Amino acid sequence: MIDYSVWDQLLKEYVNSQGEVDYQTWQLQSKQELNGWLDSLASCQLQQLSPEEQFTLLINLYNALVIREILKRYPIPSILPTFLGIPNWLSFFRFFARSVYTLDDQALSLNDIEHKMLRQRWQDPRIHFALVCAARGCPLLRNEAYNPTRIEEQLTRDAERFINNPSKVKYNPDQNMLHLSPIFKWYQKDFFQVSSSLPNYLNQYLSETVQESVSLQYLPYDWHLNEQ
Repeated sequence: MIDYSVWDQLLKEYVNSQGEVDYQTWQLQSKQELNGWLDSLASCQLQQLSPEEQFTLLINLYNALVIREILKRYPIPSILPTFLGIPNWLSFFRFFARSVYTLDDQALSLNDIEHKMLRQRWQDPRIHFALVCAARGCPLLRNEAYNPTRIEEQLTRDAERFINNPSKVKYNPDQNMLHLSPIFKWYQKDFFQVSSSLPNYLNQYLSETVQESVSLQYLPYDWHLNEQ
């Protein structure tokens, strides 16, 4: 059984209820504590874990690695760097594509964890409400660790929180228009694996029902850092 107590305590201490991270204090006080916890996981053998434990480990690992990479670079205003006012997409993509961790003797990038492991194996679109890339457009970062005994409940709560957040999903009944986070466009295939349409999927969690005939419009994505 993986011990998440260190990671859980760090999240409780440095992340508020709005998913905003106190990177400055974390960097000064507990950067090495996070590194030590991540180092302790490196020898973990995934095949010896149950599917629920593997799933939980990879979600926690992704979020912890993102924070570790931000702490290395902090202070930064955004995870999308700019050069002379122009977005530096090459640097942005390298952040997610280069290897940042070795687990069970396998070199992994953030993209590997998300796309080749989590999405490919579990095909659960609630992943997109749990993985946090450190931008304000992302889901809110939980101020607790994911736990294999509660992972179903936690992911469902994440979906409810994201889909009922008007900055991520907003329904305009007068225009029959649904304004959505681009996450629903980028990963549309994942949602269609479990539902016939985006409105149908959203109605599982929305506090108000939207019609299948609703028009969809995608909101701009906020790349600013999710800091306090």
